[in-house]
Amino acid sequence: GLLSVIQRLKGSPEQELRIVLLGLDNAGKTTLLKRLASEEVSTVTPTQGFNIKSVHSHGFKLNVWDIGGQRSIRPYWRKYLGSTDLLIYVIDSADQKRFEETGQELAELTEEESLMGVPLLVFANKQDLVTAAPAAEIAEGLSLHTYRDREWQIQACSALSGEGVQDGMNWISSQIMNRKK
Repeated sequence: GLLSVIQRLKGSPEQELRIVLLGLDNAGKTTLLKRLASEEVSTVTPTQGFNIKSVHSHGFKLNVWDIGGQRSIRPYWRKYLGSTDLLIYVIDSADQKRFEETGQELAELTEEESLMGVPLLVFANKQDLVTAAPAAEIAEGLSLHTYRDREWQIQACSALSGEGVQDGMNWISSQIMNRKK
């Protein structure tokens, strides 16, 4: 899987990759994090502050920081961005009333000096809901095509069912391989 690929690329001893997981409240960040850690996703409560999960595999450590997305917490996001290797931004594809707000937050984040050039993976989450906008439409609305200073990918997914999550992780592994060349 992804971790064995990363381990081969990074070599030993154990190396770490820092990933920051952001998005508005109720986008599905914690559910996604639990899915990545192969944990039960049926009971997830809103994140007050942050969660950190480290996944160990084949001598590699993937540190994922899941930071709450409530409006009152967002000003503190910047404190967690230093030394970030990859940014995962989660969007609730079914919450179209908040697309403008989430787009504004993402645009501000990508302007942060500590995230300059950091690859961006946008998970267009909740694709299992009938009201979900397609990933291509979300990418257009976020003007992702204008991001010239970094590699980016948008991935349709359902953190609840797991559909599309591995595809996003495969993209992350390709980013790490490209950095090693």
